[in-house]
Amino acid sequence: PGRPARPGLCPPNEVPKRKLGNIVGRRALLHSLAHIELNAIDLAFDILARFSAAVHELGLDVHAFWDDWILVGSDEARHFLMLQKRLNELECTYGDLPAHDGLWEAAEDTKTDLLARLAVVPMVLEARGLDVTPTMINKLETVGDGDSAELLRVIYEDEIQHVAKGVRWFLQICEKENREPELTFHEKVRAHFGGLLKPPFNEYARSEASLLPNFYYPLAGSYR
Repeated sequence: PGRPARPGLCPPNEVPKRKLGNIVGRRALLHSLAHIELNAIDLAFDILARFSAAVHELGLDVHAFWDDWILVGSDEARHFLMLQKRLNELECTYGDLPAHDGLWEAAEDTKTDLLARLAVVPMVLEARGLDVTPTMINKLETVGDGDSAELLRVIYEDEIQHVAKGVRWFLQICEKENREPELTFHEKVRAHFGGLLKPPFNEYARSEASLLPNFYYPLAGSYR
């Protein structure tokens, strides 16, 4: 039982697990990351098309909004191309392996609420990438795949800035709407994200993105 996947995709729990000790597992990891980056391109431009009018109506700098999310989309496209090139070097290409629809579920769930989109996509999903990427880098280095590890380092540094942009716009909108940011974040995540936040958290990278523990730690326990 459960929601149907979009055509060609499957629910996240149906994507096969991967072990990085062999080339098959490394292909699967890089394919999964390429899928995330490809979806992230669309999400960056979707937020522009869907919510620019709302930003303008709030009296915020819509040109800065465009600049931020066009830059994010450009970064995500560069990441996808880097991963696709590495997959080709490993005799694979994007589309060869299963992929999940989790990011599109998040997009659908937040399509009418800008604060929810910012809370769920950059401040939860991309922040989760900051938590798990250092471990992936270490594992790739351990099995001798320094080339893939270096790609993930580039992506990791860029994603800190993407999370920071999400935090900055979330805080600006909360200020304009006279909302308390932490409570609003908790409200939006509980309403639009299907599950608890998973520790351990990369507190250093999250703090670099101005995402502070009072936002995410209250959501790591049972809140329903």
